[in-house]
Amino acid sequence: MTGSIKRVPFDVESYSRRSRTGPCFICAIVSRAPDQPEEIVYDDGEHIAFLARFASLPGYVLVAPKAHIEHVVRDLTEDQFVAVMRVVRRVALALEASVPCERTYLLSLGSQQGNAHLHWHIAALPPGVPYEQQQYHALMAENGIIEHTSEEAAALAAKMRNALDT
Repeated sequence: MTGSIKRVPFDVESYSRRSRTGPCFICAIVSRAPDQPEEIVYDDGEHIAFLARFASLPGYVLVAPKAHIEHVVRDLTEDQFVAVMRVVRRVALALEASVPCERTYLLSLGSQQGNAHLHWHIAALPPGVPYEQQQYHALMAENGIIEHTSEEAAALAAKMRNALDT
């Protein structure tokens, strides 16, 4: 990506196996399971936002309903869909206020075969990333993930929470 982003290889095979056979990682985060120590940046009782453990871009965050909902359109009423999209927008704006950002990517990913819990990915593309390394290339963990300490994650989550409060 850019010279300031330190990347490390990512074990896609292990991640895929865990996603397909393990418990729902979002439900584990919602229940504050000790093996899911993600930094929470937003929690309104109905929705949760947290820093992605395997981030491919600085500040990569996920937003999800706290209830285990699986389909992005069919499982939500129109009011529920609009409510979660309001959270996605608020968190995206807080992300943009917290890290350098040329463009913000928003995606709803997942599969009935793994990572079925409905969630949105919010990722800030840093300025100066060459075009060939933007868009899907920038999002793919196969191209490496960002190495950061728990202290760095906590500091970024605090910065985002502060941006959400203002």
